[in-house]
Amino acid sequence: MEISTGVTLPDATLLMKDADGIHSVSLADKMKGRKVIIFAVPGAFTPTCSSAHVPSFIRTKDAFAAKGVDEIICISVNDPHVMHAWGEATGATEAGITMLADAESAFTKAIGMDFTAPPVGLIARAKRFAMYVVDGVVQVYAPEVGTGVCDLSGGEALLEQI
Repeated sequence: MEISTGVTLPDATLLMKDADGIHSVSLADKMKGRKVIIFAVPGAFTPTCSSAHVPSFIRTKDAFAAKGVDEIICISVNDPHVMHAWGEATGATEAGITMLADAESAFTKAIGMDFTAPPVGLIARAKRFAMYVVDGVVQVYAPEVGTGVCDLSGGEALLEQI
């Protein structure tokens, strides 16, 4: 079942790589008592994800902070090494966006946002979405309807809704 507004997100253990190595990150701990933006992409280094989706959150990071958002988290079904390299390559890491790997697609599947597209090599990936979460509860949910675009789930669109 797909996640929706008003629902408490399930906890998930995601992975993050930094200068000290790979760490497990509890999503529940990241959300507890905080305002968080979570956006997910089908894959690191994929065209729309790299050229539009991540840059939209880099552009809007300060505006989200002005609205009290504590952290912006990007999730993708990739390994933590890829997410780290992608964060460096796009400037997301430097901008302060947290890049987390849902390596087993467990979180993505738990919220009903998984898909598979073998012809383009995307297996058990995340559909594109963004959400504004306060203390673990989804306040605004913006799943993308089309493919290859981030019109509804981009930073500017989500910013207008909070």
